[in-house]
Amino acid sequence: MSLTPFAPMSEGIGPLYPVVDDVDLLERLLCLGVKTVQLRVKQPAHPQLADWVQRAVALGRTHHAQVFINDHWQLALEAGAYGVHLGQRDLQEADLDRLARQGVRLGVSTRSPEQLAAAVELSPSYLAIGHIFPTTTKQLVEPPQGISALAQQVAAVDGRFPTVAIGGIDLDRAPDVWRTGVDAIAVVRAVTQAPDLAARIDAFNRCLNPSRQQGGRDAI
Repeated sequence: MSLTPFAPMSEGIGPLYPVVDDVDLLERLLCLGVKTVQLRVKQPAHPQLADWVQRAVALGRTHHAQVFINDHWQLALEAGAYGVHLGQRDLQEADLDRLARQGVRLGVSTRSPEQLAAAVELSPSYLAIGHIFPTTTKQLVEPPQGISALAQQVAAVDGRFPTVAIGGIDLDRAPDVWRTGVDAIAVVRAVTQAPDLAARIDAFNRCLNPSRQQGGRDAI
């Protein structure tokens, strides 16, 4: 466990948080004005992994964006990454105190209220709550948590850390997710498979209105 609280997000987390495995797509998203994005490459032995991490970090600096590296925290540290995102297993292996002392932001995946409560103790930069709907991007044992559980967990965090909903969220489901009061919505296939990326990002931005009233979780 880190003894040092993790630095907060520089510009908030949302409202849209794309998760991609392609650096070229990451660059396109940044050029479209997306300010928070995650590079998630699940092949640790990929020969271009280190180069992709370096490039993603450099693109984040160029576009003044918050780029998170999923899992590969050592490469992220070497590249001077803004942030890393870790799952439950990776939390056990990573040098969290070193990451915190270096000023690296931390996002943590949680899949139950118990995992969420444990993650809060780390004082992370944000908390990811999932998976909300069935998803094909990961093989998961746990069932989807659903909208009601998401709303309860967002309320439990009570604004202490930014919250991100993830898992099977598309444009049709986004309004219901957004009504829970979550700070951001993470999307994968909704952007990676978009026939018109610019139009899809614009549609999400109009749906996820950042000016919603915090006192009314039923408003969009």
